[in-house]
Amino acid sequence: MIAVIGAGVAGVMAARFLKAAGAEVLLIDRSHIPASGGSGAAGAFVSPKIGKGGPLQELTNEAFAFAHRFYRENFPDAFHADGVLRIPKNEADEAKFRDYEAFNYRPYEVWSREEAERAGLRNVPGGFFFPDAGDADAQAICREIGNGIGLRQMAVERLEARQGSWLLHGSGEVLKAEKVVLATGYECDLLDLRYLGIKGLWGSRGDYATSRKFPISLHRDFSLSSTRNGRVKLGATHVKRPHPCLACDGQPLKELEGKASWITDTSDFRLLETFCGMRSTSRDHFPTVGPIIDVPRMLEEHPSVTRGAKVPLIHHENLVILNGLGGRGFVFAPLMAKWLAQYLLEGTAVDARVHPDRLFYKWVRRLGN
Repeated sequence: MIAVIGAGVAGVMAARFLKAAGAEVLLIDRSHIPASGGSGAAGAFVSPKIGKGGPLQELTNEAFAFAHRFYRENFPDAFHADGVLRIPKNEADEAKFRDYEAFNYRPYEVWSREEAERAGLRNVPGGFFFPDAGDADAQAICREIGNGIGLRQMAVERLEARQGSWLLHGSGEVLKAEKVVLATGYECDLLDLRYLGIKGLWGSRGDYATSRKFPISLHRDFSLSSTRNGRVKLGATHVKRPHPCLACDGQPLKELEGKASWITDTSDFRLLETFCGMRSTSRDHFPTVGPIIDVPRMLEEHPSVTRGAKVPLIHHENLVILNGLGGRGFVFAPLMAKWLAQYLLEGTAVDARVHPDRLFYKWVRRLGN
């Protein structure tokens, strides 16, 4: 049996792909419902990454292509591919868009100011429109997957390796699993995972009632969804401070509402619900997928590693991670979960761009300085 700890988008996707491949899966979360944290608060916008190319943009767009097909085939009622317009943040960013175009995901369209105005926008110089992009119903997707697998409510407090298996201690009970997937998001303290540099990124989302008919979604330094059933979503992963609730002073949507009102008429927006939660990101902002290094053993058996020595890495047996999806959890999760299942069940090598080993040596050498 494979235990997946964490029922956010990373955990439920890992459980789904493992089960689809024939594994016996136990999905565990401290809450009784999936997506009770950062994933449930996500706007779940599913769109390509723009920029000047490079490994992260290439990986993101590869994951987007997979996610687009996955959601349309499996969750057609919960994925709304109305298209997303990417808008420059300011004049400096507008100039960069000209350099970005050569690296754009295809298909895309270059919109003018006039085309943006026809979509109900103002103070917008145009942008890139990606017709395959859109947004997902975060809670609906996570909970449909979770309900199909079954969720065990348990606050796992400690992991113990014993005779080739893992014991999960918590909530006054002990569970046994042959393999464990850690998908716990920014709270990743069950083991020494310092080398991954997992940190939290606070995100806020508001669902609003409106009579406006937005035909598309848009993204600047915030995201606004198209209108469905008289509702729109406004949100962003935008607070990086250690105490986000103090930073927003009890008004997590105030700044976002001001930005939205600058580019479109929000005068009849009526706030229905507010969602806030912490996403997780790794040290280099790539997802982390695959085996976990046993840091205490490495430091004990190979102390020279802190001084730059190259030594064989020691991994925990039958223990893997899926984490660090950042503000693009619903873009990355399906493909990363597929790769994780292939590694665990078939022995397929994990893509080097997301393999956790990539982060170890740079981190451990800092300990020797």
